Amino acid sequence: MIRASNKEIVSSDAYATAADFEQIFTQDMSGLYLLSFLLTGDGDKAEECFVAGIGESTQGNRVFKEWARSWARRTIIQSAIRLIAPRQQSPSATRKPVAATTLDRLPLALQAEVSAILELSPFERFVFVMSTLERYSDQDCSILLSCTRKDVSEARGRALHQLGTLMKAQRNAAAAGLEDVVVREDPTALFEFTIARYFGPLVGSGSVSQDAALWP
Repeated sequence: MIRASNKEIVSSDAYATAADFEQIFTQDMSGLYLLSFLLTGDGDKAEECFVAGIGESTQGNRVFKEWARSWARRTIIQSAIRLIAPRQQSPSATRKPVAATTLDRLPLALQAEVSAILELSPFERFVFVMSTLERYSDQDCSILLSCTRKDVSEARGRALHQLGTLMKAQRNAAAAGLEDVVVREDPTALFEFTIARYFGPLVGSGSVSQDAALWP
């Protein structure tokens, strides 16, 4: 009985608490808000998604501490999927323009990339963010988005093609320290080069840049 009790104490300590998640959402606020914003494409909905992510993460789920940050980001993605329903959106639907003041909150190094991502259709935008920036497998994307892996693969291909075209029109690759051929052959490299510095712990260097004040 004592041995079982000790085992239970150790197991409980291994799980993230509500306080742990609150700390994560405070420390990674800019990166998590950017994730919300890229998925929803709207400042108000991004804030709603962020708040929903906090609520879901702190509900007492048994999540190992080392997975807590991944779980927090996953709750943001799931909240955005419920809010936007990207599979139900028409690819030709008119997108609500992003207010200039919203983009102005972003570091200058991010504005061109974010603008390009927001030009994607909702489904392609979700696939790009989830599979390319968040490193979700096609299988995980298909489960979360309720589609086939072929749908995910094709949407990512369309997204990368459009992003490459947009970025060549919007930005000189030399300003980012990359050769033009990199953007022409693989636009993912340019996005990771700039967004990774601000996006969050799972991408790039492992921390959110202190000058990335994205929260409104």
